Amino acid sequence: MTPAVRQTRTHIAELLARRGLNPRHDLGQNFLIDLNLLEFLVAQAELGPEDVVLEVGSGTGGLTSLLAERAGAVIAVEVDPRIRALATEAINGCGNVTLVGCDVLKNKNHFAEPVLAALDAALAAGSRRLKLVANLPYCVGTPVISNLVATSYSWERMVVTIQLELAQRMTAKEGTSNYSALSAWLQAQCRIEVLKRLPPDVFWPRPNVESAMIRIDPDAGLAATILDRRFLHDFLRDVFQQRRKQLPNVLMGMFGKRGRTLSHAASKGTSRPEQPIQLNRTQIEDLLRSQSIAEHARAEELSPAALVSLSNAVFETVRQSRGEDANSSAAG
Repeated sequence: MTPAVRQTRTHIAELLARRGLNPRHDLGQNFLIDLNLLEFLVAQAELGPEDVVLEVGSGTGGLTSLLAERAGAVIAVEVDPRIRALATEAINGCGNVTLVGCDVLKNKNHFAEPVLAALDAALAAGSRRLKLVANLPYCVGTPVISNLVATSYSWERMVVTIQLELAQRMTAKEGTSNYSALSAWLQAQCRIEVLKRLPPDVFWPRPNVESAMIRIDPDAGLAATILDRRFLHDFLRDVFQQRRKQLPNVLMGMFGKRGRTLSHAASKGTSRPEQPIQLNRTQIEDLLRSQSIAEHARAEELSPAALVSLSNAVFETVRQSRGEDANSSAAG
């Protein structure tokens, strides 16, 4: 394999200038030009021949070629065909790289089919581990990370650069202004560490905000406490939409009056037509009391563990209302 070319700011600028190209702000094309940081990013991933790496936003291929030197396979995704042509040149001779030309997302909740197909093919080639290692475009940071956690893939690690504000939301604690559904969703099943805070001048062009390099590792012990991950995902989204309202009122809004249809949780493994789930205020108050949650509590005040426990209790209530036993639904 040809050694990776060290893509400095001058090198990248010349590559683009020769083709009359400029970085596209709308696609988040801010290239990481600090070579020491690139090496640190790759080192933190602890790659080996058993690893399949997903890189989102290959850019001109500088990081891609570094990943190819260490990983068993690299799935690099680049939506911009102009920049993708430069990445193709950079990885010439790297037989373990698949360059996928599409938006990484089918929609905000799902990866694009060509990306999934490339991952499935790479992961099927023996005993391999999936890792996300990327200088993530700001515009896809949240859905890429959140969606990978939500998939059925047994991913091993993420080491990525993202907007500092996003890193602060991911690591926020309950009761703080940055605490959100995303904070609880990730912290309920992962360990998150901010490795470095990155100033704008380590990128070209310079973004208008600070960035961060973070590492996310799955926590099997935490994940095992979740009865149904898809239910938890939807539950967190809904309770945080009204994060400052008291939980009895939030849950009444979700399950009172006309009720709520929760098809994947309430009818999994059955052929019954879907019927809305309804809970009255007494049921909701009893449910909160069983979790030792005060009636005036708000979602933003509860820890990820407490929200998981509440989600599990609601899920069990939904299941019991359908007459389903504990074995009729597996964790999603």
